[in-house]
Amino acid sequence: MAVTLHLADSEATVALGRALASILSGMHAPPALLLQGELGSGKTTLVRGFVESLPGADMAEVSSPSFNICNLYPTEPRVAHFDLYRLEGMEPDDALFDCLEDPATITVVEWIQYLPRKYWPDEAIFLEWTPSDTGRSLVLHAMGGMAQQALDALRTRREPHQEEQ
Repeated sequence: MAVTLHLADSEATVALGRALASILSGMHAPPALLLQGELGSGKTTLVRGFVESLPGADMAEVSSPSFNICNLYPTEPRVAHFDLYRLEGMEPDDALFDCLEDPATITVVEWIQYLPRKYWPDEAIFLEWTPSDTGRSLVLHAMGGMAQQALDALRTRREPHQEEQ
């Protein structure tokens, strides 16, 4: 079952990232986060909230990895942040697939629409930003049982700036 949220502002987007980090960092083999949205929709803002709430984040500078494709953050657990924007039409190298298969790494992929669906992991939360007159609208889809558990946990800890629709 999907969860649809309205995020009023960047603060709400950061708070959602923190909530997801709290949930996923406690899981043995957390699902990947697959992000789809237009430029400026809030993808990197969500990742910043996610990473900055984890232990070790004081050594991490979160930015969009558009030019180097991947940022690895020295957090606990480790976060691999991929941006596939510049790979439109090309396949990523094996580093993405290695991270997706590593249960000790939480993998976040921006611009997931540029990766053919056949390569998407079985366990993932697909976050789809949609146009909104105010703030940001976001639909979170669970792909797999662990992802559904994470969304169920998220539903019970909704932040004040997030309105479930």
